[in-house]
Amino acid sequence: MQPDGLFVAVKVQPRASRNEVGGLHGGELKVAVTAPPVDSAANEAVVELLAETLGLPRRAVTLVRGQTSRHKVLRLDGLTAPEVALKLGF
Repeated sequence: MQPDGLFVAVKVQPRASRNEVGGLHGGELKVAVTAPPVDSAANEAVVELLAETLGLPRRAVTLVRGQTSRHKVLRLDGLTAPEVALKLGF
């Protein structure tokens, strides 16, 4: 955990059949969202899905890097790595 939050690497699958947080894939958390990768719709869907899944307010999940890539880095405020792993079932 960093002083300003926990950083999580995420691989996004846009236009999936359903929204879900998968397991780890190559050191990244796999996240599937139904939103298309247009006008930041997939980015917003990823942020909202992680906030809901982890029980965080929307403002506690921030996209730091990868706005136009499937590989993203998000900052999670208010949780430690073990707490995230527990909430995700790892």
